[in-house]
Amino acid sequence: MNLLLVMAIVGAAGFAVALLASAPMPALVRRARKLGTATDEAWSLAAQRSGLFDSLQQQLDQAGLLRGSEARVATALLAEAGWRSPAALMGFITSRLVLPLLAGVFTWGVVHAHNPSVAPALLAGAAAIMLAGQAPKAVVRNAATRRRQAIAKALPDALDLFVICAEAGLSFDAGIRRIARELAPSAPALADELALTGIELGFLPRRADALHNLAARVPLPNIRGIVAILAQTERYGTPLAQSLRVLAAEFRNTRMLKAEEKAARLPALLTIPMIVFILPPLFIVLIGSAIIGMLGV
Repeated sequence: MNLLLVMAIVGAAGFAVALLASAPMPALVRRARKLGTATDEAWSLAAQRSGLFDSLQQQLDQAGLLRGSEARVATALLAEAGWRSPAALMGFITSRLVLPLLAGVFTWGVVHAHNPSVAPALLAGAAAIMLAGQAPKAVVRNAATRRRQAIAKALPDALDLFVICAEAGLSFDAGIRRIARELAPSAPALADELALTGIELGFLPRRADALHNLAARVPLPNIRGIVAILAQTERYGTPLAQSLRVLAAEFRNTRMLKAEEKAARLPALLTIPMIVFILPPLFIVLIGSAIIGMLGV
């Protein structure tokens, strides 16, 4: 039994080291080459990481895990969370394959060590396998949700900047790139999406394709509204600044209404905590002395 626990722990540690080692670092290598300060140890480490990355990618590709509908769904989900590199997809797929096995073996060993019966250990191991299999997807979905919330919060400011850029005479492409630069410190998620949209505007044949890609990466109603407004402006020649100003005001009003809605729900939400935690101590303080007097304690 101790041998199984040791094997599970060693396997988990080896898997974590492999994931850390498999991450490529092209930016670090390019910077080191540019500065001319890369040592032999740095180059050997980069080569080892690149070799492990290529080996893992080759194994997953041969197994057909990097192709098909599941891989496309995983890629879209990772893109919503802001993770677009091939290493993110491979780490996600590898974690969904390895974590259930490690969790099942570890849980089975722990339960079997405390209870010699086989059935509880098998049930606990099966439950751990199911939970560990869904854990990577839950983590990515949580990250995607937080990112969408951050983007939705920064949209009105981005629209105001877009109005300023349009009234200043900047083109659509230049305005997108300028907004991405200005929002990078305060709203990095939205700045990243706008920067990618600006790059796509430079090489895609139609602007509508880049806008639709933005709406696909960030599935928010506000983003779809902005994309519709921009597509309509490009197609029919309607005034861009006026449309964006009206849209920004609408977004701010919507955000204010949501805040007022949350504030209006507070009294109803505080009713149960007040009944459970406040009223019993209050009754004890008010009636406790009378009850003690009646009992003659």
